[in-house]
Amino acid sequence: MRAKKSLGQNFLKSPAVVCKMVEVAKLTNSDTVLEIGPGKGALTSELLNSGAKVIAIEKDTELIPILQKKFISELAIKQLTLFNADISTFDPATLPEHYKLIANIPYYITGEILRSFLESERQPSSMTLLVQKEVAQRIVARDAKESILSMSIKAYGEPKYVQKVSAMLFNPKPRVDSAVLHIANISKDFFITNNITEGDFFKTLKLGFSQKRKKLTNNLKISPDRLINIGIDSNVRAEDLSLDQWGLLSKEFTKML
Repeated sequence: MRAKKSLGQNFLKSPAVVCKMVEVAKLTNSDTVLEIGPGKGALTSELLNSGAKVIAIEKDTELIPILQKKFISELAIKQLTLFNADISTFDPATLPEHYKLIANIPYYITGEILRSFLESERQPSSMTLLVQKEVAQRIVARDAKESILSMSIKAYGEPKYVQKVSAMLFNPKPRVDSAVLHIANISKDFFITNNITEGDFFKTLKLGFSQKRKKLTNNLKISPDRLINIGIDSNVRAEDLSLDQWGLLSKEFTKML
């Protein structure tokens, strides 16, 4: 069957990339994996070969019988559980603890997937995703300049740019290249350690980046002394702060609200 543009379908046709995704996820037969959009099952096959249990969520009704036929044995022994559902309405609370999220996701829901699963009370222990190359580069701050996106991800885990994946390796071919992004050690420890809420952190972050060419003091409307008192240069811009500095700043700024 042909890919559906309305669902952002681009089927991966590279066994090497599939193997790399499973390798960086460090799967064992004791793992449970959530796969979003299994498509025709290229990644699903390799996930199952690792011995892990797989929970696959596929929105496209026409793909369900194809997957059921391809994985009839794995479905029978319950190594694979297949749902015809929209991931935006799926409740992560139904998943077991310490599951891993591995998927080739449509570009247009990348932000939604990252946000909903990282902020969830039932977080995955790691995420291994195929995303737009430029998005992966921004998340790891390859240009040494942080952003709201990079800090939002780093507050929950440790992102790593694994490798570029050429647009030629998909059917149909997308307009841009992709990349394998791996986020390890996902937790909410950053907020607990800094004694701040997720809401306070993101409020500070958004204000700090509201006009990124301006100094942080101007965006947050605080005196230079406030930054100096917590060990931050008063001339700094939001893109130059580390995650630890954002933790200190969020705690300090919240006191003023």
